[in-house]
Amino acid sequence: MQRDIVIIGGAIMGASVAYFLREEGFAGSIAVIERDQSFAKAATTLSCASIRQQFSIPENIRLSRFTLSFFRELKERFGAGADIAFREKGYLILASEDGRAILEANHAVQMQEGVDIALLSAGELEARFRWLSAEGIAAGAYGRSGEGWFDAHALLGLIRKSLKARDIDLVQGEVRAVERQADSIKAVVLADGTRIEAALVVNAAGPNAGGVGAMAGIDLPVEPRKRSVFVFEAADRFDDMPLLVDPSGVYVRPEGGVYITGGAEDHESDGAADPADFEPDWSLFEERIWPVLATRIPAFEALRPGRAWAGHYDYNTLDQNAVIGPHPEIANFMFANGFSGHGLQQAPAVGKALAELIVHGEYRTIDCAAFGYGRIREGRSFRELNVI
Repeated sequence: MQRDIVIIGGAIMGASVAYFLREEGFAGSIAVIERDQSFAKAATTLSCASIRQQFSIPENIRLSRFTLSFFRELKERFGAGADIAFREKGYLILASEDGRAILEANHAVQMQEGVDIALLSAGELEARFRWLSAEGIAAGAYGRSGEGWFDAHALLGLIRKSLKARDIDLVQGEVRAVERQADSIKAVVLADGTRIEAALVVNAAGPNAGGVGAMAGIDLPVEPRKRSVFVFEAADRFDDMPLLVDPSGVYVRPEGGVYITGGAEDHESDGAADPADFEPDWSLFEERIWPVLATRIPAFEALRPGRAWAGHYDYNTLDQNAVIGPHPEIANFMFANGFSGHGLQQAPAVGKALAELIVHGEYRTIDCAAFGYGRIREGRSFRELNVI
């Protein structure tokens, strides 16, 4: 079997690359390989499916802003019935006195990018959100528009369904080998022995991206990190609640008639996840999350825990930032990896950027050169400070 482009990973990142390749006029053959087309354990479908513009570097803001525009164009792209239940309820990121300077620096970057973010004092926060306690809070950044949450399954379904009508092969299989000769990738080999020759390979393997890189003899510092998400009920409902992020890292937001929360893991020290471990860590909820919720939102001192789930995301151990674009020496191997929790919200933008690079030889809409692999090889950090 031979294809012009093979994309490893068929969830939101790989599907977006394939979608925009056709949008940019690529007429060659494309195969998107996915080991589990139910996506039951995919980072895409197990995420909290949120979008924000509150990042610390302009490039990440631009990626998410493109996706926001993409959301607003869904009906034009996919038909009148296209709906991902986008709830534009905002983000509220809180800072203690120790974190105030970083919050203010991030806000300055966001303002330069034209993002509508309000920087509020503790008193202004409590006046704006009557349910909130600003104990230990120095300031907060509130995204009043262009931030919120959506249905990840619906978004993935829209894009993948469109691929079927665009002459793109959706291949079910697990990549077990990547054949490389000197500075060129020749083929990928699936678990059932199928060999697919490829003129170009895109690594969109999410939490498994580091392993795919290793198959090609490439050091990619991306590993799966487990993140638990908990559902709870509370007697009080707050219609004006955005997605709130406490200085501890704990987040909470409404979800229909309940709430979801998480974010208690230690980004620096929790280590790579067992690829088979999808059991939520209830001790995080009991020991770390609930006390924070009760302090920050006093009405949540009394709540009723519900179900929980755990997913993996693709954590870049170098700088918690994406790796996008070609390998410097292996020009027919491209990265779309290492988003460290914000890949879902940036996937359409990355798909657009890589498609432009492949078809036109340059980034045209969003310059992603800063995310290139060169910094990985050099050990040079391009750190995103606003990782949730």
